[in-house]
Amino acid sequence: MHIAYVDESGDVAGATTSHFVLVAVAIPAGSWKEKDRRIRDIKIRRGLGDREIHTAWMARRYPEQERILNFGALSDPERREAVASERKIDLAKAALGGQQGVKSLARNYSKTKEYVHLTYSERMGLLRAVADEVGGWNDCRMFGDAQKKSAHIGDPERMRDFAFEQVVTRFNMFLDGQPGGPGALGMIVHDQNETASGRLTERMRNFHREGTAFSEIPHIVETPLFVDSKLTSMVQVADLIAYSLRRFLEKDEQDLFNRVYPRFERVKGALVGLRHYTGPNACDCRVCIDHQRAA
Repeated sequence: MHIAYVDESGDVAGATTSHFVLVAVAIPAGSWKEKDRRIRDIKIRRGLGDREIHTAWMARRYPEQERILNFGALSDPERREAVASERKIDLAKAALGGQQGVKSLARNYSKTKEYVHLTYSERMGLLRAVADEVGGWNDCRMFGDAQKKSAHIGDPERMRDFAFEQVVTRFNMFLDGQPGGPGALGMIVHDQNETASGRLTERMRNFHREGTAFSEIPHIVETPLFVDSKLTSMVQVADLIAYSLRRFLEKDEQDLFNRVYPRFERVKGALVGLRHYTGPNACDCRVCIDHQRAA
């Protein structure tokens, strides 16, 4: 039995990102406990304990930290106290412009409050440590689909549909080649998504009845199990991979991506587990070249 942990990065609508990315990190169920322990150990060593790794919020700079004199020399409690003081000042200033500004800033602060005792360098070091750990899992396979939003017209939710179908199909094809043949099974654990869970569940039911556009899926059991990423380290790993892929495609940020890229599924050296969809437009990025889709 393999478990594929799924998460996304980027939005399907709006102009915040140019891509929508969906990634699955598949591991043998029997290795889950050891892998979970190793990720937890990385978090403990860096003062996070059982707190969530949310890559997008960890990978940004916190200006209030950079205003604090000798921040790196402070203890963890001193860092938290100093940041809290700076944030109170920022919220008071934001209140002068109205409650909407306060609400937005308070939301950002709530998303990052677990990480304020870590400098930007320490946060990135933690993310690199997790990426290196996962990059060393030889029994792990990743499957991903990156959709360039400008290549789509119409219902933006179709991007999620297309990406999900690709990931499910590739996961099933991987299982088909596993020892045990027809008896090899897998299941999907997806980050909780109140907006899309119903739609994805129905699509999965349809895949079980009729197959995807590419194949039947006899090796995958059940519909996706949606879980709170705060409680599941492997979904947090999928979040890191999805983020690193999107930032590679949008900003050419290679550090995190290069550490995990070898884990995407390949057959006879050819990349089959990851696609960068750009519609009719040619693309010469590394993924498209390796996937043999480049111009």
